[in-house]
Amino acid sequence: MLHLLHRASLIIRSCWLWAIRAYFLWQIVLLLLPAPPRAPLGVPQVVQTHKPLVCVHTRLIDEVYEWKIQRSLVMTREMGADTIVEFFPWAYAEPTPGQYDWVSFDRIIRHARNQGLHVIARMGLVPAWARENDEQVQTTLNTLPEESFGEFADFVATFAARYAGVVDHIIIWNEPNLAFEWGYQQVDPAGYARLLEAVYAPVHAANPQVVILAAPLAPTLEPPGSPHGLNDLLYLEALYQAGAGDYFDALAVHTYGFTESAEADPAPDQLNFRRAELLHEIMLRYDDADTPVYITESGWNDHPRWTKAVRPSQRVAYTIGAFQWAEQHWPWLDKLCVWALRYPAATRSYPDNFTLITPDFQPKPIYFAIQSYALGREGSDSLWLPAPGE
Repeated sequence: MLHLLHRASLIIRSCWLWAIRAYFLWQIVLLLLPAPPRAPLGVPQVVQTHKPLVCVHTRLIDEVYEWKIQRSLVMTREMGADTIVEFFPWAYAEPTPGQYDWVSFDRIIRHARNQGLHVIARMGLVPAWARENDEQVQTTLNTLPEESFGEFADFVATFAARYAGVVDHIIIWNEPNLAFEWGYQQVDPAGYARLLEAVYAPVHAANPQVVILAAPLAPTLEPPGSPHGLNDLLYLEALYQAGAGDYFDALAVHTYGFTESAEADPAPDQLNFRRAELLHEIMLRYDDADTPVYITESGWNDHPRWTKAVRPSQRVAYTIGAFQWAEQHWPWLDKLCVWALRYPAATRSYPDNFTLITPDFQPKPIYFAIQSYALGREGSDSLWLPAPGE
């Protein structure tokens, strides 16, 4: 028995020695590895553009490395877009009531300011403490109980005060006409109108220059009573009927082209780029002609196997055609923001073909096409490519 105990202690001692050796070996490897790229702020930049409509939706909030945020924003500026749309989740910033963590937000805003970019901030995602406390009630990060509207308003007001001057446009929620985005509850235009009302006054008190944007609606043909959502035209109509027009300063819109060109005629039973005109007609019916519109997501997809995609050459032509159509026909539109600049990592599915830049920062032809348009070179015979060192 003593022999077995002695042998076991030797084995344990040997394991500890190997563990210590492995630890020191790992430390040596870490010392030999190159340091991750740093992202020091350079000289403040100014965006050079001929087309102020050009804007892009970024996906920076989940980036691990700060240098990737910086590089994304540099390429945004070089493309000629002076504005980005970015997501700032409530759940990230206030994991416990009244205790804020601004680190991930600060680094995005810091680099956006340094590149001369304006930021349209989209608010959403509910921390666990602000969702239902009843264990029998299933919730998601998109579940916002009405009794938490005040806490959400407090967060948005705090955000608005902190970033005033760089972030003066704030979108309240995202696509509330989809059940998924409304916490898998039945969509509720009147409920969303009450959310806008709860937010409007506190956020304007925190930043008098702020522009509150009503949430963009998902382009969908879902009929009333559908468990999946509600037709965006019907939802916007119901929103005005609920009195929401007094509680937003601009309307955000999502409009995708799918398989049709930018010039394709709009119709209530069709989803295409010019569906935005039908939404604007509803605004006019409710005497809201002076309220500007921001298209915060738009674009075409060129995935070879997605049924809603187009060919790469069509994607380029349709995207530039969309900017030209908006410039010529939509004086009510302030920004046309393309989805999306870049994803932090590849999805390995059709969403990758919405991006302008690959995860490893290789620009696609669509990036150069938008750059040519924004810099006033769209009339050239070929896409503009940067000269060496430019």
